[in-house]
Amino acid sequence: METYTTMRHFADSWGLLAMTLFFIGVVLFTLRPGGRESANEAASIPLKDD
Repeated sequence: METYTTMRHFADSWGLLAMTLFFIGVVLFTLRPGGRESANEAASIPLKDD
């Protein structure tokens, strides 16, 4: 049971911090300047004719 306790403590502390930082990073990446143009360009790829 010692492994379970250690992993539970890690998930409760550092795991939560890692997920929070990842979420903030994704939000900042999506809202970065110039992101709209690249997103629109990527969204129109399937509609382009060869």
